[in-house]
Amino acid sequence: MRPGVREWWRELSGLVLPVDCAGCGLSRVLVCPDCLEALGGAGAGRVRPSPAPPGLPGVHAGAVYADAVREVVLAHKERGALPLAGPLGTALAAAVLSLPGGGGGGAAAGGVALVPVPSARHRTRARGHDPARRIALAASAGLRGKGVPARVVPVLRLRRRVADQADLGARERRENVAGALVAGPAGVRSAAGARIVVVDDLITTGATLAEAARALRAGGLRVAGAAVVAAPADSFVPAESFVRIRSTTRVGRKTCE
Repeated sequence: MRPGVREWWRELSGLVLPVDCAGCGLSRVLVCPDCLEALGGAGAGRVRPSPAPPGLPGVHAGAVYADAVREVVLAHKERGALPLAGPLGTALAAAVLSLPGGGGGGAAAGGVALVPVPSARHRTRARGHDPARRIALAASAGLRGKGVPARVVPVLRLRRRVADQADLGARERRENVAGALVAGPAGVRSAAGARIVVVDDLITTGATLAEAARALRAGGLRVAGAAVVAAPADSFVPAESFVRIRSTTRVGRKTCE
């Protein structure tokens, strides 16, 4: 079955065939109310892996990557449950809104540009879709519904093949993706003047997001932050710690000046 036909069939089957909740297995519902609540963004906040890779921008996540959230992410990403992009987009939109200044804070006339981390072509072919881009599109629609002028701009592309990151450690992941991304000139022009937010479904070591931010900066774009659907529970930064970090940074800048 050709990729376009496969994607069309998945969309159709997800709409008309009886399904069980992707998060908990409750019968005959795509995502039950409890699992929707877990993806609703109430717990959105700042996350930071330890150790954080150099160049990693401030990252916010919409949910904890565990239990029902993990099951929904994997069902969408690996099993082609395409309608799940909607609730996952809700969590991503919440992460964007929780960034300093909010989704629209400081945005220029270009609004907010969500720049998805691209999947390798062979992975996209195997899955029949690009998970990060699909979720980003759902998130941008949700943000516009809240009055935030958001759009998806596919600025980044892979310029060389990278290995599957699943079984790699933090240092190996950094080495695997180092220099792998580049900002295309057309995408750079399209995103110019917007508030740039790098988006992906997950963060683990932060290596991919750091590489994405590097490529965007090399292309002349300023990165306002990054947002993901979910992150491990132990990577969330307590609110009081975030305040202390920001205060220390401000004091440091003032002293240097």
